[in-house]
Amino acid sequence: MTTITEGKVLPAVSVSSKGELVETDGKIKAQPWSTASLAGRVRVVQHMAGRSAAKELNEALIEALKKAEFPKDRYQTTTIINLNDAMIGTSGIVASKAESGKKEFPWSCVVLDAKGDVRKAWDLDKSSSAIAVLNADGEVLFFKDGALSADEVTKVITLVEGELAAVSA
Repeated sequence: MTTITEGKVLPAVSVSSKGELVETDGKIKAQPWSTASLAGRVRVVQHMAGRSAAKELNEALIEALKKAEFPKDRYQTTTIINLNDAMIGTSGIVASKAESGKKEFPWSCVVLDAKGDVRKAWDLDKSSSAIAVLNADGEVLFFKDGALSADEVTKVITLVEGELAAVSA
């Protein structure tokens, strides 16, 4: 049973083994990350196992988010990749792909979790993909651990649009 509750902030957790990917002078480096950094923008947080099967579970949502082109000053996608749940011998490949993704979408937040601290703190399913929509105060508006249906993808996009309208009003 997950520790995530709609209407509350995400349970606090920090990642110091790897962490958030940041680009400095054309190089990607990892720095410590924590849930404290999530407030301030409307967000979709995706936590996924470091496996292609987990990435594919919610690929439809990620494509819908790209297509929506939400304003980068008020919205951010945060992707947390559990390297502790990658196929044996593939965590380096997964990390390299994440770094490439950060270069392609530098405004996104990508976190590499080498020890699986986030999955443990939030009590998420192994080998899966979980989605949370947060308002600008960091409160959870929607959460699901597993593949989203087409209706749920639409709900997520609608929630983000509504929150962005509220933030700009």
